[in-house]
Amino acid sequence: MSEQGKGSASASAAAPAPGSDTYKGWLFKWTNYLKGYQRRWFVLSNGLLSYYRTQAEMAHTCRGTINLATAHIDTEDACNIVLSSGGRTYHLKASTEVERQRWVTALELAKAKAIRMMNDQSDDSGDEEPTTQSDRSEIQGTLKILVSKLDDLSTCNDLIAKHGAALQRSLSELEGLKVSVEGGEKIKAVNERATLFRITSNAMINACRDFLDLAETHSRRWQRALQYEREQRTHLEETIEQLAKQHNSLERAWREAPTLASTTPSAPTTNKGSERLHKEEASDEDEDTEYFDAMEDSPAFITVTATENTQHRRSQSNLSGASGGHSNDWNQDDHMSPSCNDVSGKELQPLRQRRTRVPDKPNYSLNLWSIMKNCIGKELSKIPMPVNFNEPLSMLQRLTEDLEYHELLDKAARCDSSLEQMCLIAAFSVSSYSTTVHRTAKPFNPLLGETYELDRLEEFGYRSLCEQVSHHPPAAAHHVISQRGWTLWQEITIASKFRGKYLSIMPLGAIHLHFHSSGNHYVWRKVTSTVHNIIVGKLWIDQSGDIEIVNHRTKETCQLKFSPYSYFSRDVPRKVTGVVSDSGGQAHYILSGTWDDKIESSKIIQSSRGGSGSEGKQKTVYQTLSPKLLWKKYPLPENAENMYYFSALALTLNEQEDGVGLTDSRLRPDQKLMEEGRWDEANSEKQRLEEKQRAVRRRREAEASDALDDGREYEGYQPLWFHQRRDSVTGETNFVYKGGYWEAKERQDWSMCPDIF
Repeated sequence: MSEQGKGSASASAAAPAPGSDTYKGWLFKWTNYLKGYQRRWFVLSNGLLSYYRTQAEMAHTCRGTINLATAHIDTEDACNIVLSSGGRTYHLKASTEVERQRWVTALELAKAKAIRMMNDQSDDSGDEEPTTQSDRSEIQGTLKILVSKLDDLSTCNDLIAKHGAALQRSLSELEGLKVSVEGGEKIKAVNERATLFRITSNAMINACRDFLDLAETHSRRWQRALQYEREQRTHLEETIEQLAKQHNSLERAWREAPTLASTTPSAPTTNKGSERLHKEEASDEDEDTEYFDAMEDSPAFITVTATENTQHRRSQSNLSGASGGHSNDWNQDDHMSPSCNDVSGKELQPLRQRRTRVPDKPNYSLNLWSIMKNCIGKELSKIPMPVNFNEPLSMLQRLTEDLEYHELLDKAARCDSSLEQMCLIAAFSVSSYSTTVHRTAKPFNPLLGETYELDRLEEFGYRSLCEQVSHHPPAAAHHVISQRGWTLWQEITIASKFRGKYLSIMPLGAIHLHFHSSGNHYVWRKVTSTVHNIIVGKLWIDQSGDIEIVNHRTKETCQLKFSPYSYFSRDVPRKVTGVVSDSGGQAHYILSGTWDDKIESSKIIQSSRGGSGSEGKQKTVYQTLSPKLLWKKYPLPENAENMYYFSALALTLNEQEDGVGLTDSRLRPDQKLMEEGRWDEANSEKQRLEEKQRAVRRRREAEASDALDDGREYEGYQPLWFHQRRDSVTGETNFVYKGGYWEAKERQDWSMCPDIF
């Protein structure tokens, strides 16, 4: 082999020490007999040795990689290194013997570590451990680190012994040469020091091994003690919770007992009981109301039912102004004013019998490897995702599901108080997440120009229309108008981030709600949805973040907080809390509940500054009346677990109807085939539709390019029923309904609709 380049500088460029996880530098690699050795940049990381032509190539092009776990490392002469693995051999050369030795040391350390990682892989490849195992994870992790470091030391010791023996052989050979007496004594002294160094390193390794054995022995004792303490803590928390429930029940029974006694002739009222009631009425601290911590700290709710006497007394007292002059519109029977609770004669019974079930979901097994194998060599945008990941509804239909609890908006339209109206709108904004708790499947991505109508004018007084207005990025526009006094519109763009174990879905865009009679205009945005256990485990969904609802006419606000799930939190899962404030920032109502079950509201009758919170801030304690139910989730239909966990409304969304537009999601063939259980046909049809959409996009791009070459102005794709306008309230540009759809439906004229299916 050629010896060219021996004098070239191939020293490592700022390479770390050989014992670190990553080692980089220049080496010469044998290529062929024409070119001989060529200078290459080598990177040693995570048990893999990779090389590049230049350092700049690290960002995009790797020329080759060898796994050291199965590699054989050999040295031919002073500067050469030979690596062989699986029929592949690298002949490498360093510029100096010292540089060669550094690389050999780094390679041997990396090989030992790679072998350990391969042996431990089976221990780390399982799913999440149960609770008892996770309690031991911290100790086991520490022990694993100690074992790893001890193995590193052991490898270093082997290397020291190997090189020390070679050094001693060299010194022995020097002693045999004819040297001066003084030189012989120095060589002998060096030989003794090398022997002493080997003995010391062996003693160090033995001491480390003894330490690890001792730590492992004691860790079992610590582990048992920790597990016992955690079990005792859990038992104590459960006991306290039971005692609190019993205390509350006894307190409620005690309050009801005098009332029952006074209405029953045979039950005498004792003087002691009367005295107790008089004491209760005369007390300054009213214990029959609720106290809420302010939103700046984690809210801790203490719920005690208010008595009739207490509420009557408070309604005639001068409070601290928290009620804001609205005390008369809130009564004990119902928090809402009579105008909110009045049910007008417009409430109609459904005129049409809708379907109550869909075909059961087939039990098809999903072979992830077969999907990945079919994706090899294809562009990411052309990879067809099978319908196994989907549910037989489109994203437009999922958007329409926000209207499941439309009666909250009907009730809000009848409210005279804008603050009470705000409470109902907050409940409506939370209710849109109630169907997601079990719905882990992905809806179909709508095709560009796809629409979906939901005409419930005769039944519930509203009409809804959605259209996919953009494909990259995917965006949908939605418009709802109700005969019961409100209009809702929104444009939602979905942004997502895959973070390994979970997927974050962030809906971008504002939701607008306008009430016709009062002119109140509310705006809010959606929170982040997170799908957990994407790779391994059972999928589950969480909602987290903050929602600010603003009434742009009165400047009143509602701050809602969706608490993310935490294993260590003692709060109820899926918790939602909120505060409704007027334009001056004064709080009037507290909202509480969960996004998968119910939302309650409590009117604030007094507020005071309390003690300091966990972050040093002073808490505001809200004293409220007893909570009243604003929204309660409908129970799921029977057999919902076999019907994709669809709600009653979702079961009807894909039901065929006469007279809908030619681009309606009900007419999408792949979605309909999936609903019927014909998944193989649905996959083929889905791939055909996606390829058809790509062909249309390529045609538009070609037309745009031709227009640019000819100097003509080219108008890109324009939605059929929506156009972009600047919102006068928020100042944002978004798609709003321009009209014409329902008129076209009346005429049954769909000639303007594109052929997308």
